[in-house]
Amino acid sequence: VRLLESGGGLTQAGGSLKLSCVASGGGFSRSALGWFRQAPGKDREFVAAITWDRGSTYYADSVKDRFQLTKYNANNTVVLQMNKLQPEDAATYYCASGAPYGTRNWRAFPTWGQGTRVTISS
Repeated sequence: VRLLESGGGLTQAGGSLKLSCVASGGGFSRSALGWFRQAPGKDREFVAAITWDRGSTYYADSVKDRFQLTKYNANNTVVLQMNKLQPEDAATYYCASGAPYGTRNWRAFPTWGQGTRVTISS
């Protein structure tokens, strides 16, 4: 499995960004695809995840009313729509694959993309 993120950038507080993760190589259809983020000096934290087969989603409490995941099976893409962004959302965002539904521990995901940076100006 290979993962490629895109869509990071700079926005103002209160703004929106859309991140995409394209999966290729097969072997991921039975697992969850998760999004994580890591700010400088901080540990990597769970953001949200979705299952490829049923599209079941789960979110971190800090983002559940602002972020939304959507999957597009036709092109193996998962989109993370981020709204009402705040300075504390600034981080490098990674998508990851290979863990069961419900997993929030980043160490349980074996496959990672290269990350995309999100910057929020206040």
